[in-house]
Amino acid sequence: MDYGVSDAGGGNHQYRAIKILLAGGFGVGKTTLVGAVSEIRPLRTEELLTEGSLRTDSTVGVEGKTTTTVAMDFGRISLRSDLVLYLFGTPGQQRFWFMWDELAIGALGAVVLADTRRLADSFPAIDYFERRQIPFIVALNCFDGARRYDTEDVRMALDLEPDLPVIMCDARSKESAKEVLISLVEHVLMAADESLSGIA
Repeated sequence: MDYGVSDAGGGNHQYRAIKILLAGGFGVGKTTLVGAVSEIRPLRTEELLTEGSLRTDSTVGVEGKTTTTVAMDFGRISLRSDLVLYLFGTPGQQRFWFMWDELAIGALGAVVLADTRRLADSFPAIDYFERRQIPFIVALNCFDGARRYDTEDVRMALDLEPDLPVIMCDARSKESAKEVLISLVEHVLMAADESLSGIA
């Protein structure tokens, strides 16, 4: 379901439902962002990190992390009365990447959440969406105490196209998270318009 019209509750009010993916490295803040912005209680599939997983998953830079998403996070947000976003947060560890293909079915776009202290962790998600031609933006989660970088420097470091949005955010803030999603929707609509212009 990337874009559909639903009849809410059998009445005359129709709305568009859009599926959005939220991806990025382990411990980058995906679960936090979904929880901050969702208007419903988020569905989470978090499990405690075990000794076995600590031998498999690198916790460098996120040493205080005690849980991990093993399938997905799910939330919902109404941007307008007729526009609803369904958010699906992907698991960050490589051993759970097989879930991405299932979650990506029907997705209209994606947000790659990045931590400037561990930018290399963003490459798998960027490569994934580029290969599948799923429109995406990059949102830099501004962790307390982390060095701030200019978004253009980050664009160069990640080898991103000039027109691909790179924005700052605070995954803990509802308003900041909402701005991220609005930026993605605007980017998707602009890409669709350019595609149609090329056909005409």
